[in-house]
Amino acid sequence: MSTFSLPNHPSKREVTGEGGLITGTNPTAFTTVDPLRLWIVQVGIIIVVAQLLSLGLRKLRQPKVIAEVLGGILLGPTALGRIAGFTENIFPAVSLPYLSLVANIGLCLFLFIVGLEVDTCAVMRNARMSVIVSLAGIALPFGLGTALSVPFYHHFIDRSVQFTHFMLFTGVAYSITAFPVLCRILTELKLFDTKVGVVVVSAGVGNNIIGLTLLALSVALVNASSGLTALWILLICIAFTIFLLFPVKFVMRWLARRTGSIEDGPTKSYMTIVMILLFACAFFTDSIGVNAIFGAFLAGVVVPREGGLAITITEKLEDMVSIIFLPIYFTLSGLNTNLGLLNNGITWAFTFAIIVFSFVGKFGGCTIASRVAGYNWRESSTVGALMSCKGLIELIVLNVGLQAGILSPTVFSMFVLEALTLTFITTPLVTTLYPPVGEMARAAQGDERGKSDEKASIITEEQPWRHRFTVVLDKLDHVPGAMTLTQLVVPPHSTQSDVTSTTTVNETRDKPKMPDVSVDALQLIELSDRTSDVMKSSAVESLIRTDPVLGIFRRFGELNEWPVTTSLLVVPYDDLARSVAEHAQRHGSHLVLLPWLLPNAPTAVDTSDTAPGGDGTTPKVTKADHNPFDVLFGSATGTKTDNLPSDMHSHFVQGVFAQSKTDVALFIDASDRTGAGAGASMHFFLPFFGGPDDRLALAFVVQLCLNPRMTATVVRMVKAEGGAPAPRGDGPTVTPTIRHPDTVYGRPTTEMCLQSDTADDIAWSKYATPAPSSSASDATHVENEHPLLRQALARIHFLDAHTPLPLDAAIQHACALRAQEKSRRLLIVTGRSRRLAKESHHGEMKQLLETYRAGVGLEGMGRTIGDVGTAMVIGGSASAMVVLQAADVVG
Repeated sequence: MSTFSLPNHPSKREVTGEGGLITGTNPTAFTTVDPLRLWIVQVGIIIVVAQLLSLGLRKLRQPKVIAEVLGGILLGPTALGRIAGFTENIFPAVSLPYLSLVANIGLCLFLFIVGLEVDTCAVMRNARMSVIVSLAGIALPFGLGTALSVPFYHHFIDRSVQFTHFMLFTGVAYSITAFPVLCRILTELKLFDTKVGVVVVSAGVGNNIIGLTLLALSVALVNASSGLTALWILLICIAFTIFLLFPVKFVMRWLARRTGSIEDGPTKSYMTIVMILLFACAFFTDSIGVNAIFGAFLAGVVVPREGGLAITITEKLEDMVSIIFLPIYFTLSGLNTNLGLLNNGITWAFTFAIIVFSFVGKFGGCTIASRVAGYNWRESSTVGALMSCKGLIELIVLNVGLQAGILSPTVFSMFVLEALTLTFITTPLVTTLYPPVGEMARAAQGDERGKSDEKASIITEEQPWRHRFTVVLDKLDHVPGAMTLTQLVVPPHSTQSDVTSTTTVNETRDKPKMPDVSVDALQLIELSDRTSDVMKSSAVESLIRTDPVLGIFRRFGELNEWPVTTSLLVVPYDDLARSVAEHAQRHGSHLVLLPWLLPNAPTAVDTSDTAPGGDGTTPKVTKADHNPFDVLFGSATGTKTDNLPSDMHSHFVQGVFAQSKTDVALFIDASDRTGAGAGASMHFFLPFFGGPDDRLALAFVVQLCLNPRMTATVVRMVKAEGGAPAPRGDGPTVTPTIRHPDTVYGRPTTEMCLQSDTADDIAWSKYATPAPSSSASDATHVENEHPLLRQALARIHFLDAHTPLPLDAAIQHACALRAQEKSRRLLIVTGRSRRLAKESHHGEMKQLLETYRAGVGLEGMGRTIGDVGTAMVIGGSASAMVVLQAADVVG
């Protein structure tokens, strides 16, 4: 029986590093028994440099890969490597194998994600165009690359490298297209669904598949001892690919359905199988003499796409890959890149030739192929510019060539500079050739829809009701608010039958009927740096059918018998507001509905002094009272709150107000969601000050009261003598400290002010005039009046209030109504009043701020909802509010 004995003394490995900095140990000192400390230092530096560079390049709309490669170059011998001791202490040569191991694992994961991005169905749908453009984008660059490889080989390549191997690698580097970077550029420029985007994506998929196949062949030729061995390697690769694409793909789909991964996302067991498949494929292709990345790419291709499974798997992997693994890989590329080797005229001339030949080959080949296929010159040149993007994939090819000893450090540096240059110029070149604004309408379907919607969007005296709405949804929490506002603004179906029963047949025939309601639900997804977001933009059609937010709202429309169309946009954060404005205009909407539902925040306001018989003073908010809008804009009592998400949403709302060419309604709800809903009886309060926004609010309240369960109180606030004098306002009354985009109006002229005042008087007399007498003119007025309008006005109580402090009076009225309408929910409606406002409330707002000790968060509040809405909030009189802004039309 064999025995073993334990050592009498612990090994040195067990005590390595004890004491650390305390004992004077250098934390960057590298030891093979404990390489972790230096590895952490290296990764930390790499991530920080890459992120800092990406922040600056993002302003230039450049892909993140440029920042990662530039970061690697800066850390290499080109820049920081020239500092004495930097490379020896931070990136010593003995530590690079550990970085390389991690980088290659990350590279396999990245190529797996690239395989997940590949949509073979898109290639099949556009097979003719994709084949023509893809082959042209490979043949001409490959030919130019092989021609240029002759002088390159004689000037820069060692004779131990076979010319055919170098020629093949040069041709592959010239013909490859960076498909992941290409998809991101298309998404950011909103070209994914255009004619150009469709052909570029399908051709890019084909180009990548052919390019990686040529790369696998090149590696096989380099590693093979003879031509017969290379042939066997190629045949094995083909057989392995067929094996993966058919039986393995079928098994993976069966397992996904069996485990419920398609319906509910990948289970832990399914993810385990996927990871085993990934590294098994990488191991096999590397074992037969082809690079492991080829097997990882094939593993991604065979994962099922049904139910967004590929997108969900990408979401689980992409952050670790993009934040850690890829920057490490490209830092290693940068450490091998020494631009100092480009130190003479001949070298720079060849570098310039590489850039020119590579661009001419890709741009010329794809442009000519697109023109032959029937595209105009502008579209064809855009296809050529997009296909000339290099980015990640060419850098991977170059690193493979460098590791194989085919490329010298000088040639490698020259090609890296070429890849960076062509990737950098892609976005500005495409923006110049094919501006994204307005080009999405080039599709015939979009053009026809825009024309029909433009006619339907007209509001006339015969048809005064707004019936076309765009409802903006960006998260599940906003769905209840969107449902509430939509159901409020759309009259119930019983209204029309009630009118018919109270009128004669002739009246019914002559009177206009309620228009058909059209509701367009728009789901917004922010385009971040994540690959999964780009994949979502390419799978919009399937996401519209499966998105839970749109599904809930679609079913809500079916229950109310409204035709609900659904749309989904994946756009960068800075373009969210502009996308909403453009979408509403294309849809021909009368009103953009923005919900803003907040967490539960019960309000306690002392209304005892505002009830009939009180002293008429504005109720004070006690220290124990909680304003529900504190969650949104910060504490009105000066207490700091963590409102970063609300601040970001306020930024978005202000952007919609600033850029929308359509009327906008912002619904803010901070009340208890377990209380009365949209279907219950409600009472609305509108303080009418004047101006286009208040006129829109007045018409909005009248339309809300078409519902027989709704009533309203409208008070026209007239500023009497004795208040704080203030000039007529047309701008913000609260000085902002955070600069957000806002609606910018020119200073109104006297004529514009008079026209607006006249329009105020006309609107008020139209709705608030008492019941007409029996005179002939009044009888004609009643006969011509819409019957629905008569019924709605009967539910509204109109008042006039002359007061030196109109905001204070509005708060008093709201609190009194809240006390009287305890059985019903009170909703306050205000105009945003940022343009042609009747009065400036600057002086009174300062008094209110002092009275309620408010201050924190009011910069964003005033800029978002206006002065009247701000007064309602700080007075504690509002638990729910609708703020309206009219389209920028004078009068």
